[in-house]
Amino acid sequence: MLAAKWVYELIIILYALSVFGYFIDFIQHNRKVNKIAFWLLSLVWTLQTFFLLSQVFVKDNFPVMTVYDGLFFYAWILITFSLIINRLFMVDFLVFFTNLVGFFVMVLHITTKAQSELVKNGVRLVDELLITHISMALISYGFFTFSFIFSLLYLLQYRFLKKKQWNQKLRRIGDLDKLDSFAYIAVTIGVPLLTMGIILGVIWAYSSGDEFYWYDSKTLGSLLVLGVYIIFLFLRIVKGYQGRAIALYNTAAFLFLLVNFFLFGSLSNFHF
Repeated sequence: MLAAKWVYELIIILYALSVFGYFIDFIQHNRKVNKIAFWLLSLVWTLQTFFLLSQVFVKDNFPVMTVYDGLFFYAWILITFSLIINRLFMVDFLVFFTNLVGFFVMVLHITTKAQSELVKNGVRLVDELLITHISMALISYGFFTFSFIFSLLYLLQYRFLKKKQWNQKLRRIGDLDKLDSFAYIAVTIGVPLLTMGIILGVIWAYSSGDEFYWYDSKTLGSLLVLGVYIIFLFLRIVKGYQGRAIALYNTAAFLFLLVNFFLFGSLSNFHF
């Protein structure tokens, strides 16, 4: 039982890292990261295939007879198709979102299976999802904070240059292009972390047995924060916004993040 628990956790970690890698490649078109994400996903597929074959040949049970077993087979199919598409075609948009759905399905399967079969270790695994959910959310907030600082420094440097205040501070703040780029990279890392954190949080909420409401203030606030930063990436990548305009937006986005963290958290009936 304990060994199975660790394998399940390994699958979640590897899958999360793979989804994260595909997101970075999708945003920045980084083929090196794409290759790493592909091999991580291949490891997940190998572990899943091992469990699938053990069910078929050892336990003489094809895992589609129940809804929860069907989730496992569904996740395996998504990963299989994703690996094939990734190798034969260059459809990064499809691959990323396919794996995001697959990650959600796989985590849902693991938590429900843990509750029904792993008994004590299963309960521990579900509780560990809560820890992972909180950790991912806070780490993403850390990257959003760094992004805010870079944008703030950009606006400060922009002001110095606009007023032609050539002094020591100008050189110590840094180059405008680098500040803009660092702010963008930090958001690019923070968005997939927050996305996976929210997915794990929702699954934990339904698996824990506690009363959960989608209209909880902190839940809605977190989804809005994610939406705000997705809009940031849309404006930056699709619309081509750079410089002062996107720095101002990023600053406003971080202020909304603070409202969610302190105000919405205090109003929540589910979060603490």
